[in-house]
Amino acid sequence: MFGCRNISLLTLTTILSACTTLSHEKCAPGEQRVESDLIYFGTAKPKDFVSPQEFDDFLRTEVTPRFPQGITTWRANGQWRAADGSMVHEPTWVLSLAHPDDEASDKAIGEIREHYRVRFEQESTLRVRHMACASF
Repeated sequence: MFGCRNISLLTLTTILSACTTLSHEKCAPGEQRVESDLIYFGTAKPKDFVSPQEFDDFLRTEVTPRFPQGITTWRANGQWRAADGSMVHEPTWVLSLAHPDDEASDKAIGEIREHYRVRFEQESTLRVRHMACASF
């Protein structure tokens, strides 16, 4: 048992140090540093689900004005543990954004997440971000 724990800690340390190394690498010529975000939006509402038309309207009114340079979305199936401890399985929308690493973008993403949460009666959304190199 003790050996497995050491292997797990060593693996975790290696993974974390690799992440640190990657975040400081230079981009290739013609590329620039960007922040890349994946935002996961659950679709289960108290009485029904967020429809594709409702999500398209949300993108048009909330996301596109804040990130007019472009977005990508796709459908997924998700699961997560709710505040009451129950396991929730639901269709999900994923939003992918590549944007400058700045306060304005961070604020805009916070607004998008909060507006979705309120509009569609969600407990939360999930944001996963990392630094990347991009060419446009």
